[in-house]
Amino acid sequence: MEKGQIVELTIEDISTEGQGIGRTDGGMVVFVQDALPGDTVTVELTKVKKNYAFGRIVEILHVSEYRREEGWCPYQDVCGGCPFGRLEYGKQLELKERQVRSRLERIAGIEAAIHPIVGMGAAPEEGLEAGERYRNKAVMKISTGGLMTRKGGIQEPVHEPRIGFSPAKSREVTDCLDCRLQVGTAMAAAEATRRFMEEDHICSFDERWDKGLMRQMTVKTAFGTGEVMVIYDIHGKGIPNAAKLVEYLDDTVYEAGGSLESVVIRNEKKTETIAGKNTITDTVVVDDRILEFEISANSFYQVNHDQMEKLYSIVRSYCRRVDNPVVLDLYCGAGTIGLSVADLASKVYGIEIVKDAVLDANRNAVINGAVNATYTCGKAEELLPQWAAERREEARADIAILDPPRAGCKQELLHAIADASIQEVIYVSCDPATLARDVKLLYEKGYALVEATPVDMFPNSGHVETVALIQKRKSN
Repeated sequence: MEKGQIVELTIEDISTEGQGIGRTDGGMVVFVQDALPGDTVTVELTKVKKNYAFGRIVEILHVSEYRREEGWCPYQDVCGGCPFGRLEYGKQLELKERQVRSRLERIAGIEAAIHPIVGMGAAPEEGLEAGERYRNKAVMKISTGGLMTRKGGIQEPVHEPRIGFSPAKSREVTDCLDCRLQVGTAMAAAEATRRFMEEDHICSFDERWDKGLMRQMTVKTAFGTGEVMVIYDIHGKGIPNAAKLVEYLDDTVYEAGGSLESVVIRNEKKTETIAGKNTITDTVVVDDRILEFEISANSFYQVNHDQMEKLYSIVRSYCRRVDNPVVLDLYCGAGTIGLSVADLASKVYGIEIVKDAVLDANRNAVINGAVNATYTCGKAEELLPQWAAERREEARADIAILDPPRAGCKQELLHAIADASIQEVIYVSCDPATLARDVKLLYEKGYALVEATPVDMFPNSGHVETVALIQKRKSN
């Protein structure tokens, strides 16, 4: 096979980046942008490696039955945010469930009980398909194209403010007026920011020249209460005429059905609340228990409120297998998972590296009356072995709940869990590949994967969350 060659392919699968996957007659894997499972296409090879190639569509010979109608999202080709957006939602779920199963079988070498994926429902009464308007956190880049200097030394933005998202490996920002994954409050806050920047001639930061102010904005919306926090990452000490910006935000967020409660700016040195409170409050219902969580600018919180409730219900079902357990909540963020099971436990001990998140977690424990839950700031892979060496109660846990970032757990932490002989591990993973890698390591340390349940936390993207139950094997 060589670059420029034309081949005909039947697309069988899709990568997490949204590239269709097919095989040539000779068995070479080809990744094709914009191709979907079920498509038959002729493809021009654009890059050829030893065992795989990349290509572009020349012609679609047969259109997949799973392809959505064109126009589902006007930014589909320029945003990069919905690699699965061209696929019907039911097919997305099928592929994600298969992805979890294949990673565990191929990487971990384990055939475990994989339950059907937990998907989202539609809301026809609100005009929404399944998987729309679910994100409670929008992170949007801000661009004015840099700075140009006019006669007399006056500096102005190159173009009007653009707020939105960028495709992979691109600096270009798509000015997204309405993202189908985001709620109205996020889009309203972005529009208020555009208006303010244009009227006051505020520029975005340009790293090429180390000039400009605005980098990106984050909008957090509490689905349970309607409270909204807007965070600006800036290159500087503050935003000129910030009171005007806050006024614009307050009006537009209210019109969109939310309540602006906090405006925060962050730079390289500090995080500062310039209007309202330091946190917003959300409510979550898990197995008929109503929980309240305070969320700060820098703390982690699940981006899909409705699916979070389902995910935590699964975690609770696994915790019920042990009577009155001592629970370790590792990579705990704002403490939400541990607090969702605190009523089932004798003690909950959380560890989180982000200081603001630990403050949130301890405050959330007080808010929810969880007197048996405490949270500590530090690295889990360092604190757990230290606690074990000191023979502290925290290291004699019955259950360890792991919710690591996409990179998975540090090997030192998995070794520490095994050394402490923790009987049950509940692993909440956002990457099936790193989950499989860590399951394999735990297997070598005497554990077995009992079952796993995929949960679609990120519809229209290539990502999937999985809750896995892992137990220490009984010795013969």
